[in-house]
Amino acid sequence: MENAQLIGLSRQIGLKRQMNVVANNVANINTNGYKAQSLLFEEYVMPVASDNTFGYSDQTLSYTNAWATINDFSGGAIAQTGNFLDIALQGKGFLAVQTPDGERWTRAGSLKIDNSGLLVDNSGNPVLSEGGQIRFAPSETDIRFNEDGSILTSEGNKGFLRIVEFDEPQILIREGGNLFSGGEPIAATDTRVVQGAIERSNVSGVIQIAEMIRVNRSYQSMAKLMERQDKMRSEAIGVLGNPAR
Repeated sequence: MENAQLIGLSRQIGLKRQMNVVANNVANINTNGYKAQSLLFEEYVMPVASDNTFGYSDQTLSYTNAWATINDFSGGAIAQTGNFLDIALQGKGFLAVQTPDGERWTRAGSLKIDNSGLLVDNSGNPVLSEGGQIRFAPSETDIRFNEDGSILTSEGNKGFLRIVEFDEPQILIREGGNLFSGGEPIAATDTRVVQGAIERSNVSGVIQIAEMIRVNRSYQSMAKLMERQDKMRSEAIGVLGNPAR
């Protein structure tokens, strides 16, 4: 019975982590460029002691192990905004931004120009070009981001946006502010820039709410099962501990 309780507890811990992932997806359903997450589970076979003096072979115990959190990097819907500083990325690329901790990658393309003329994201992180930070003079007008990432203004070419891709995007580390770190960035070859638009979150509200209900019911079912196991254990202790029976 102890083993049954421990196995049930491992499942409940996994379901709690899964609920946290689903809740985070739902909370970011309106976050531009957000990528949904999901939890991968695997069977963990508990190593057991063995001895030749036992009359019966050991029983294999399988626990639930929340193995990894994976990101869904599929594209979200492209929404036209009419704001010439908004850009959406079609393809698997990421914008490079400069943070106090180094370069980071993002799909959130709602950009702005700060008081010093620097192109930044919503968190104030400078957006990078192939040559470094991008700064516009007060006299520059007609800012255009072409499909290939080139930047043009009334005063000429400002270079190219630093857009990177990854052969293995699942190794990227999710950080706060809709940023990713890590990985081995390579030059983008399969990404197109769309000016005057943003990429919406790729979270499906219907799917996530359905998943939230399923996880909640699974957790409640496991709680009832563990309650019955605890009751059986209490009854067994009561019977075996009473010599009069």
